[in-house]
Amino acid sequence: MTLGRDCSAERRRMVRRQIAKRGVADPRVLEAMATVPRERFVAPDYAHWAYGDGPLPIPEGQTVSQPYVVAWMAEALELSEDDKVLEVGTGSGYAAAVLGRLAREVFTVERHASLVAEARERLSALGSRNVRVRHGDGTEGWPEHAPYDAVIVSAGGPAVPRALRDQLSPGGRLVAPVGKQREEQRLVRVRRGTDSAFTQEVLGRVRFVPLVGAQGWPATEELYESV
Repeated sequence: MTLGRDCSAERRRMVRRQIAKRGVADPRVLEAMATVPRERFVAPDYAHWAYGDGPLPIPEGQTVSQPYVVAWMAEALELSEDDKVLEVGTGSGYAAAVLGRLAREVFTVERHASLVAEARERLSALGSRNVRVRHGDGTEGWPEHAPYDAVIVSAGGPAVPRALRDQLSPGGRLVAPVGKQREEQRLVRVRRGTDSAFTQEVLGRVRFVPLVGAQGWPATEELYESV
């Protein structure tokens, strides 16, 4: 695959075979996945695998998530076009670009400064003007812009950080991988009721890179994502 080539056919095929076939049905999510050019969010050496059924490596030991996982988590957020979203773990910026097609505003936090710079550049080149990227500890959220209608965590931690729960608006949804054992996590959805009570449900098993930060794993922990 050559960067700059029209890959719309590959994207549509990916949506049909990898995402819709597995049960993701939200038409807005499917359209966003068919629109955002994943090849722009990986290194040139991996561009020909951009629409394969798996995660791809990026610098700092991180990954671009598997397309199905991005779509699954996005659908689980139950987004409307007026929602404000917080993403923890920007990575390459791919999921943020997808979320930017689904919500009014996206605020995304990444702890690796080099990834922040690259994500900003990619998102700007794609015209994702409703996505803002910050360098910082994502486990503490982005309180200046709280509350959020939805929060998505793109790394696995031992528990849902309290700060992220607190920054969720009444009626909001939070989707995150959580696991006491580092080898795998459960994808959970937390809802904050209008009375500020929280409920949690398990959506399935996943495996992500570690959620590192003050309310996550220590920086020495390592874990790699797959489905």
